[in-house]
Amino acid sequence: MAKTQGQKDRRAALISATQKAVIAHGADVKLTEIAKQAGLTSGAVLYHYPDVQSLILEANRAGTERFYDERMQMIAKIDDPAEKLVSTIRSGLPTDADDDAVRLFCELGGAARRHPIYGTLLTSLYDRQVAMYQVILETGAARGTFDLRQESLTIGRNLVALEDAYGYRMMAGHPTIDHEVACELLLDYARLATGHPLITKAALDEGTPTHD
Repeated sequence: MAKTQGQKDRRAALISATQKAVIAHGADVKLTEIAKQAGLTSGAVLYHYPDVQSLILEANRAGTERFYDERMQMIAKIDDPAEKLVSTIRSGLPTDADDDAVRLFCELGGAARRHPIYGTLLTSLYDRQVAMYQVILETGAARGTFDLRQESLTIGRNLVALEDAYGYRMMAGHPTIDHEVACELLLDYARLATGHPLITKAALDEGTPTHD
């Protein structure tokens, strides 16, 4: 068991090193650059992964787990559609401008024309996130919580596109857009799209002002 946990820890460290190396050197990063970032020899890296692209794909998978799998697990524990929507929006943005998972996505997106596999993976993540939003929106509409002003597909696509757009602005160092500002901008669109003020019980408990 200890050996298995040790292997998991080493792989996690390699994924983190790969993210940082891609951010520093781009999607065409070399094995030696990843090894240096990890503090290992190239041979030690290859003991765990057969090549650089396998490492990059694994780093991408870690980001996908965060922005899809972990969000799905989170909202599965929430019953109220409005609470689900707010929680999903808040968890879909970078934590800050130094968010390595999102910086990796930006690098891979820029290299998608040279490496079509990256474009395919990012498109798949986008579509899965849209579907995630659609379920929340349609459930809310069926319960009478939301009064959708557009089709759920359109709203879902716009929400994910806004996550990506504001996330990119944060990565680019926009001086006035941070996580909280970006969240509120997305919520403003979601309020218009759902006909719901999206003031959750948790927000009211914290004294958050309501929106007319």
